[in-house]
Amino acid sequence: MTDGGEMPDTTAEDLSGRMFNGADLSGRNLSGKALRNAHLARADLSGADLSGADLSGANLSGANLARANLAGADLAWTDLSGADLSAAEVAGAQFIGTNLVGAELEGVDLTLAEVDGVAH
Repeated sequence: MTDGGEMPDTTAEDLSGRMFNGADLSGRNLSGKALRNAHLARADLSGADLSGADLSGANLSGANLARANLAGADLAWTDLSGADLSAAEVAGAQFIGTNLVGAELEGVDLTLAEVDGVAH
């Protein structure tokens, strides 16, 4: 459910700018989706497949991304402050200008990702 109470529809390929604050998207297949500037604050994306997704500029502050597949995802200029990325797969992901202040990164190997200008 989103903050508004409705079930989120994630079937479109382009979900850019959409509001998913507080939504339960756990385990969803969002691979390759365009989520540029999407609002995903406090969303539950645990175990979701976000491989190859474009999350550039998205707000994922406080989101649960534990065990999510972010391989090859574009996370440039994304707000991940306070997010839980425990054991997330990030090989090939781009963290450029990304805000990781207060993010939980236990079990995350950032050496396999492109990291530049990250706030932590």
